[in-house]
Amino acid sequence: MSKPQPVTGLNAEGRVGAIDLSWELPGWEPLVDHFAIHASESAEIPTTSDTLVGRTVYGRFSHDTLGVAATTRYYRVVVVDAAGERSEPSAVVRAKSRASMAASGRTLAQVGEFDSKSLELALAPFDASNRFRAAFPDGVDFVYGTSDPATDWCYLHPGPRDGWGGRRAYTFRLRFNLGTVPEGEVGLVIWLIDTHMTLPGTAEVSVNSGLAAVIDLPGGSTRGSLEGDATVLGTALRPHFEELAVSANHFTEGENTIDITKTEGSWHAYDAVGVFGIG
Repeated sequence: MSKPQPVTGLNAEGRVGAIDLSWELPGWEPLVDHFAIHASESAEIPTTSDTLVGRTVYGRFSHDTLGVAATTRYYRVVVVDAAGERSEPSAVVRAKSRASMAASGRTLAQVGEFDSKSLELALAPFDASNRFRAAFPDGVDFVYGTSDPATDWCYLHPGPRDGWGGRRAYTFRLRFNLGTVPEGEVGLVIWLIDTHMTLPGTAEVSVNSGLAAVIDLPGGSTRGSLEGDATVLGTALRPHFEELAVSANHFTEGENTIDITKTEGSWHAYDAVGVFGIG
């Protein structure tokens, strides 16, 4: 029995927090079971379990758990057929993710860790649908430096299409104090580990009650309500990253507020939220 043909045309492009891969699909004889994606910090990539970062049946893959720092990775893809036979590895490609504002900026306020996990947040990883309305009847009101992410910021933000949330819009508010207003721009960083697949919806982001952005969220895997670690090999979670630059004129000395209101659709699941001075 012949080995499957290796993939060709492997391409890699970096973005904030992730590197996206795509390739040309080989012939389907023998029948392809999946593509195995291997990554390394060096161009020498042994195609072993130690370097395996994911599997897919599509001609694309997002390595989206790279963190906030700009990160270089090398990749190869192996075709695995239905009989378990493996192709020769593809050619090696290299790409670099872009640094998040969370890496380059000065922290003004933050909830959670930018680690591709929701596990440090309230009710995680699967208890929001049972306990959210009792724990957060009026939404979230989190005070940076005083509140505790483990009890005061729910990992799951319900939308108006969620019966378990009462089919209403909720606001998650982050309060923080500034001794002086930063110069230039302020970065608002909202990292999610997943969204609802068919009803990802829309979120409005406001700074001190002034609308700063309306975010149309992409469809995810609908697993973020039940599991909270996107770094697990084989997870279906689909992280998403929103980073907004806002004029420092929207901020003031003393207390400031960031409001995230889910105005349409179903839930999204948080990784972390932060405010950063970016100059």
